[in-house]
Amino acid sequence: MFNVVWPKIRWDDDLVPERSGLGSTEDITPHFFAHPNDIPPELLANCDALVGPPLPLELMPKLKQCRIYVKPAVGFDEVDLKAWSDLGIPVCNTPDYGTREVADHAMALMLTLTKSIAFHDEALREDPVANWRPALNPYGQRLSTQTVGIVGLGRIGTAAALRLKAFDMNVQFFDPYKPNGYELALGIERKDSLEELMATSDIVTLHLPLSDETKNLIDQSVLKAAKPGLILINTARGPIVDIDALYEALKSGRILAAGLDVLPDEPANTGKPLIQAWQKGEAWIKHRLVITPHSAFFTPQSMFDIRNFSAATAAKYLRTGRLENCVNAHLLTHRR
Repeated sequence: MFNVVWPKIRWDDDLVPERSGLGSTEDITPHFFAHPNDIPPELLANCDALVGPPLPLELMPKLKQCRIYVKPAVGFDEVDLKAWSDLGIPVCNTPDYGTREVADHAMALMLTLTKSIAFHDEALREDPVANWRPALNPYGQRLSTQTVGIVGLGRIGTAAALRLKAFDMNVQFFDPYKPNGYELALGIERKDSLEELMATSDIVTLHLPLSDETKNLIDQSVLKAAKPGLILINTARGPIVDIDALYEALKSGRILAAGLDVLPDEPANTGKPLIQAWQKGEAWIKHRLVITPHSAFFTPQSMFDIRNFSAATAAKYLRTGRLENCVNAHLLTHRR
């Protein structure tokens, strides 16, 4: 009998997604806890799998037979991969639960700006008669004439590319880790540098993970390389964009507008000049910045999937030895 432990369950429902992901309970027993300190020491020592937020580092040495840790999320930048690897425990993420949702949200932010949706809604609320201006679209162009650059052509970036192509837009990408020929399969164009992508795109949408390499990737120098009037969309991770550099680029007019679902500090840091200007509705930034609260991933369906898929990943490994979505394979020298 395998013991699968959720050390910090966030849900107050019947936990059907978790149980469904495990499948039969004839060989697996689930254990749910509100906090890691609630786990009995004997169970912590004898559990076979953990699913949930990272376990506090001081508790990890007490895992005597744990064989897999699954994080129910795409991002794992806060997980100490080396600590888990030193114990011989594979770490897996859950990358396939919100792919469509995030790609859809990137499109929504893009369309909100290019079709002046928020602009018209706010203007009409102020004066429904005087501001009834059908022919006014401050930031828009015919979408089929626009070139969109994708930074990061993984699952979400690929889903975004397919959506963009459905709008007849010219799609190009920058991703140095994608093998040659991927662009041919999708019918899009590859750029060899981020600066080249920025200089030749009307819109750029970010779909890459946060790492030491990508933190502040979109910095002052990259934004200076942008085609004048570029629209920037970020539904990936907030720290990928240097928000102070974006403030300057928006204020100078180099960047026309931005749609951000993620910020370097969440909730929003109201001490940052960009957030202050946006919150106050300063004239120069009004209607040029749309912010949503890191909500791109969320639908009832995606929440079921993340809970279900993460449980299934643990169960599959325990039953069959098949390891899916392992993010520390490069550090594992042995497995339990």
